[in-house]
Order: sequence, then structure tokens, then C-alpha cells
Amino acid sequence: MKVSEVMTKDIETVRPDQQARDAARFMLQADAGSIPVTDGDRLVGMITDRDIAVRGVALGYGPETLVSELMTSGVVSAHADEPVEEAARKMGEAQVRRLPVIDDQERLVGIVSLGDLARETDEDTAGQALEGVSAPGSQHQQ
Repeated sequence: MKVSEVMTKDIETVRPDQQARDAARFMLQADAGSIPVTDGDRLVGMITDRDIAVRGVALGYGPETLVSELMTSGVVSAHADEPVEEAARKMGEAQVRRLPVIDDQERLVGIVSLGDLARETDEDTAGQALEGVSAPGSQHQQ
């Protein structure tokens, strides 16, 4: 099964030049902990509630801070045409619950979550991702 078969295609994004307040407002409304950051249709990063609440506050940034100052760049992503098992492996290694999905031109085309894998694949695939995500010791980056 390919990532494109289980991913969510209709996703919200923020731009690097938007304020952290905009990203936080979206996360509150969507009950989501992260949002992809795009420049046009190209993925340039992810921003999480933790980036805003912990990194931002710890460094003294306010809600007007640009997303580009708080986001994580160099994001781990999945390709739409790769097997879901590969996406699960990446989630586990990076200890993240959501991976942005890109196409061959690195355009954002969706997002795949641990929940998507649990609903749409066998136990082993979702279990592989969950095991890595739940392992202690690594800092979450997205």
C-alpha cells in the first residue's frame, strides 16, 4: 500500500512570513499539534505547538513572531508513492506522529498520521511507528 492511499490530502498550511499567532489559531481550531509551513506549494518546514509554547516562550518571543523564526526546517517527510511501511519507519526513527507528504517535485500533497496508519494498515505497520514514537530519549523535532 502506498502513502498516497492513506494520507489526508486536504490540509491547512502556514507561510514562513505569517505570525506564530496564526499558526496557533489554526492548531486550536483544528485540534492539531503541528502544521506544515510552505512557500507556495513547496514544503519548507513544520511548526508545532511545542515550537511556539516552549521554544518561543523560552526565547522571549511573542505571538507576533514570524513562523520562520520558530519552525523546524529540514523536515522528515514521506513521498506519496512510497510504501506505508517506509513512512512508519521514518515516523518511528524521527519520533513524530505526523509526516508531511511530498511529490517528486517536493510539493506538499498531503500529510500522513499515526492514526491514518492505524486505521488503514495492518497492526505491524502502525505498531512500528508507535514503538519509535513512544521510545524515550530523543528530542521531537516536528
